[in-house]
Amino acid sequence: MHESAHESVATLAVDSRCRLGECVLWCEREQALWWTDIHAARLWRYRPQSGQVRHWRLPDRLGSFALCESGRLLLGLAKGLYFADPSQAEHAEDLPVQALVPVDADQPTLRINDGRADRNGRFVFGTLNEDPRRLPIGRFHQYSLSHGLRVLDLPGVAIPNSLCFDLDGRGLYYCDSRSGRIMRAAYDSETARVGEPRVFARVDAPASPDGATVDRDGQVWSAHWGAGRVVRYARDGHIDRSVQVPTSNVSCLSFAGPALDRIYISTARDELDDAELDLQPEAGGVFVASVPGVRGLAEARFDDR
Repeated sequence: MHESAHESVATLAVDSRCRLGECVLWCEREQALWWTDIHAARLWRYRPQSGQVRHWRLPDRLGSFALCESGRLLLGLAKGLYFADPSQAEHAEDLPVQALVPVDADQPTLRINDGRADRNGRFVFGTLNEDPRRLPIGRFHQYSLSHGLRVLDLPGVAIPNSLCFDLDGRGLYYCDSRSGRIMRAAYDSETARVGEPRVFARVDAPASPDGATVDRDGQVWSAHWGAGRVVRYARDGHIDRSVQVPTSNVSCLSFAGPALDRIYISTARDELDDAELDLQPEAGGVFVASVPGVRGLAEARFDDR
């Protein structure tokens, strides 16, 4: 880590003990935090003001999702995109879903992984190869009601992550977590065209880049799986802020709270053995931290109108 990085420390907010907590998102309308436990096929919600925690079972694993303009959610289940409306299932254990489009139906080892709505209300996501050989056959896609499903012209990936967008929406960040590099490419939301990717930041082992987001100043924040931290990258790609998390497998982060000045961080118990779990009993929980002088943006919403 760069020696000038300013450090903060996160504390446990929700002891959810997710196998693979991911895709944590803040809804500013509801003042509620959402996230998925991918392997358990569950959607979680936490309301910090009341302390209420709620979860729903899903018909398949939820890799990523987006808030919608209507108040619904766009769900990226393993093999397709779906709409769901948790407000209509407040007292149910299972969340009903409405199918939209299948994804990579001809590739049985691929499932939807990281995804995020872009600044123009379209959903961008990647597909992960679950085959143990991890060949880079996954792809990045864009989905909208106006254009349907389109494949982005980016290199194939095994474990797609780090999807987020510049403030003006014209730059796309992404990674293949195996590579240890976060990439940036020019991005046109309307045409789904991308420019030549370049390396934005390099992540040293044992960390690997996972979920990412962009703050109000246009700076990229990245969750470092295996290293127990999230970091902010300056524009030249060096780390200038970090938040330490008391468990190693940190997966994603979101700016939250009325002023968007708190950071919530999802984590996982996945890939930790019994001895490691004994030393990290809060693994799989959601953590929270405040970083002085840093604020986020309201999450972009999928245009389902």
